[in-house]
Amino acid sequence: MITLRPADKRGHADHGWLDSHHTFSFANYYDPEHMGFRALRVLNEDRVKPGHGFDTHSHRDMEIITYVLEGVLAHKDSMGNQAVIYPGEVQRMSAGTGVTHSEYNHSSTEPVHFLQIWILPQTLGIPPSYQQRAFAPTEGAHRQVVARQGDVVTVHQDMALSIAHLATGQETRYPLASNRHAWVQIARGSVLLNGQPLQTGDGAAISQEALLIVQAQTNAEVLLFDLA
Repeated sequence: MITLRPADKRGHADHGWLDSHHTFSFANYYDPEHMGFRALRVLNEDRVKPGHGFDTHSHRDMEIITYVLEGVLAHKDSMGNQAVIYPGEVQRMSAGTGVTHSEYNHSSTEPVHFLQIWILPQTLGIPPSYQQRAFAPTEGAHRQVVARQGDVVTVHQDMALSIAHLATGQETRYPLASNRHAWVQIARGSVLLNGQPLQTGDGAAISQEALLIVQAQTNAEVLLFDLA
């Protein structure tokens, strides 16, 4: 079963300096029909103007993943981390018992476009931690970048995130175990997902599908969450 979440049905907030689309309920956008999917709680597509960003604020008990699509994002937190996140890099901050951080557009001339993803952890009250890694694109295949363990960015949850960069006409196949679920998010381009068309910004909740076939109709970047 595949349930589509069209891009134009998402929540939207335009703060001038920030243009944000919310796949699930977030901040002032509330939709009881879209409170998350499995452990995936937040999936925001954000664009921040040059010279602007999110002032210091706090989080608890959440796995926060940031993935930059275009531009450069600066990060600073109460654990002492100061970092710059470039396209192709994945950042994870486990808020745990509590952390404060800020995020700013690192450029004074170019906007930054990124996805902010929140995952519910399996265990509450863990010590806060931070991880950031760069991953070279693997064209035509799903590249795992986040998981509970392995040579990836690790999270405190039974889930995995893979990213595929597809040229027009390329196809990937992802087997999904019978007890697993998936969320597919189209970061760029257009694809067919088991024959159903998805465009930039569209998402899809997937259950009871043994095989996911993604066929690129144009050059595309696809995020696939494998969830318990």
